[in-house]
Amino acid sequence: MSRRGNCHDNAVAESFFHLLKRERIRRRTYTTRDAARQDVFDYIEMFYNPTRKHTNNGMLSPVDYETEQRKMNEASV
Repeated sequence: MSRRGNCHDNAVAESFFHLLKRERIRRRTYTTRDAARQDVFDYIEMFYNPTRKHTNNGMLSPVDYETEQRKMNEASV
């Protein structure tokens, strides 16, 4: 990993930015850079993390996944 030309090095980041562009940025025209920055922040904090379901989390949002993991850890302790 971290070698030049390694296609798997940034796979997670590239996947996220692909979704960000597909689901949010390409659908809008921003009048200012601050408007774009605020919209990206809203996408991440108000939709992507708390709401959007992820296949690698068993179709749970990251917040729901963390809640489930916390419950499982508390039950096993």
